[in-house]
Amino acid sequence: MADSTTITRPTEKTKEETRFAPLYNLILLDDDDHSYEYVIYMLMQLFGFKVTKAFKCAIEVDTGGRVILMSGTKEHLELKQEQIHSFGPDPSIPRCAGSMSAIIEAAPSP
Repeated sequence: MADSTTITRPTEKTKEETRFAPLYNLILLDDDDHSYEYVIYMLMQLFGFKVTKAFKCAIEVDTGGRVILMSGTKEHLELKQEQIHSFGPDPSIPRCAGSMSAIIEAAPSP
């Protein structure tokens, strides 16, 4: 009778690496051609912010020159940026010629 020996190969451990899409920040920039009411209304309409959060953002952009509105993938933020740029002028300020400005920046690594 022949001796049948089974050789079991050791299992190779593979390290699975989860990769996440890089995160970006959408930043609203301050200007003197838009009222608090406009900023609050725009943020409520485009981002679904409650009035208190929209008001805090309006204060921050006014006092600090910029405010981070949201973080996410670049593609999603580009859509939101376009919505800001297309929102139109502030009807309560006659010299206002257009929408506010927003930029996208890479978020710091955790």
